[in-house]
Amino acid sequence: MVAKQEIKFFIISDSVGETALNIAKAALAQFTDVSPVYFRFPFTKTEERLDVVLKQAREKQPIIIHTLVTAGLSHKINQFAKENKLVCYDLLNPIMSEIVKRSGEQPRGEAGAIHRLNDRYFDRISAMEFAVMYDDGKDPQGFLEADIVLLGVSRTSKTPLSLFLANRNLKVANLPLVPSAHIPGQLWKVDPKKIIGLTTDIAVLNNFRRERMIAYGLNPNTAYSDTKQITEELNYASQLYQKIGCYVVNTAHRSIEETATLILEHLDLDNYGSPKP
Repeated sequence: MVAKQEIKFFIISDSVGETALNIAKAALAQFTDVSPVYFRFPFTKTEERLDVVLKQAREKQPIIIHTLVTAGLSHKINQFAKENKLVCYDLLNPIMSEIVKRSGEQPRGEAGAIHRLNDRYFDRISAMEFAVMYDDGKDPQGFLEADIVLLGVSRTSKTPLSLFLANRNLKVANLPLVPSAHIPGQLWKVDPKKIIGLTTDIAVLNNFRRERMIAYGLNPNTAYSDTKQITEELNYASQLYQKIGCYVVNTAHRSIEETATLILEHLDLDNYGSPKP
């Protein structure tokens, strides 16, 4: 077996560094035989701290990815990388320079500006609390207050999707569908455009449910994972979706991010849960 190639990454930021880390991970997702090692240096806001980081970079010869906006630091790291023949990617400053040319406005140089505690931030916290409060059909009254209502049988990603969309400032409630269970009357009062029906493939759901039982130390071969019952549940859900007239997304082989993007596009919302201009 061929050993995976180890590649070191220095993620340097004067804020939390999530942007640089996510871009590195997005690039690495295209490679199967690479073993990344991430060295993260968040809140690098002084030349003294940056000097310590650069000394390590000279020794380890990593790929440097940075999102520094604090005055002078991006130039310092770019110059150091050039002088020491290090691979360095400055993610923000080339884009900001072009914005300056087109707008005439100078950047604030404020580290972590995207994470400011503004109204949008507190709306997101409120949405997260809403998702927890109205998870798993705990209180059907939440359907009437929600921006989105997710429906689906067990293990179709309702809860993680609810929390992901809440992080986009959207109030999400969800309801597990069981053929023998009563559908709350509040659901029929919700605008069908706000309702999203989640479905999946039989084989995928069978595998998820078997793995869940194994994780609990139980026999995986139960009615819960039986393909006949799964088929009945999915057919029941499909018939309900048709009756409601809601948008349906198949979550099989889709990440939470992909499913959320489909929902946002369907609702004509941007990545922050606001109507597109």
